[in-house]
Amino acid sequence: MDLKIINWNEDYDKFINYLIEIKDNKYQEFNKKIINTKYDMLGIKIPVLRRIAKEIYNGDYKTFLNILDNRYYELVMIRGLVISYIKDIDLFNSYFNDYLDLIDNWAICDTFCSSLKIVNNNIDYFIKVIDKLIDTDKEYRVRLALVLLLDYYVLEEYLDYIFKRVDNIKSDLYYINMAKAWLLCECFIKYPNNTMNYFKNNNLDKFTINKTISKIRDSYRVDASTKEYLLSFRK
Repeated sequence: MDLKIINWNEDYDKFINYLIEIKDNKYQEFNKKIINTKYDMLGIKIPVLRRIAKEIYNGDYKTFLNILDNRYYELVMIRGLVISYIKDIDLFNSYFNDYLDLIDNWAICDTFCSSLKIVNNNIDYFIKVIDKLIDTDKEYRVRLALVLLLDYYVLEEYLDYIFKRVDNIKSDLYYINMAKAWLLCECFIKYPNNTMNYFKNNNLDKFTINKTISKIRDSYRVDASTKEYLLSFRK
């Protein structure tokens, strides 16, 4: 099916049938075990969804994005991937905020974040976006902000900002705290001295600091003596 020339208004149902034809039942069952979502799943692997989204973007993607059909997890994922290809920041924003409301699981959140190459060309702008997302009480908006920091901002000039923001997030939501631990682990791997100093004076909850230390100790990039010393920061 050539998605670059498809007439979305006339052939959308054919596209849905195409997705159903290429689904993988074993992958569907695997995904259902690790992803909690309100959307029905077909079972299509991420590389295939990326290819589909790229083809759509190279065609009449605006019409596709204006069709509000979120019946399948894969459709929501494809929508996010298509949006991620948009290079114009104003056009991107016209879709971005509405898409946030569709994110209800870690997989869609993290895949969307890792695909947003537009962030690299708009670093200062997206810090403001991250600020707004972190200050909400919505689990996947906060996680999205943290994963954006992980994917694009683990740089020395942003470490103080990251530590301050992470330190101020008080949540008992699993996917927020796991993202905090993941982010801090990466900070430690890249900037161990800076992050170690933060560990010596922080307000992290027990789960987050212990999970962070566990993740760091799992890394082959950290030596044995450092791994042992990190145990002293456990709560």
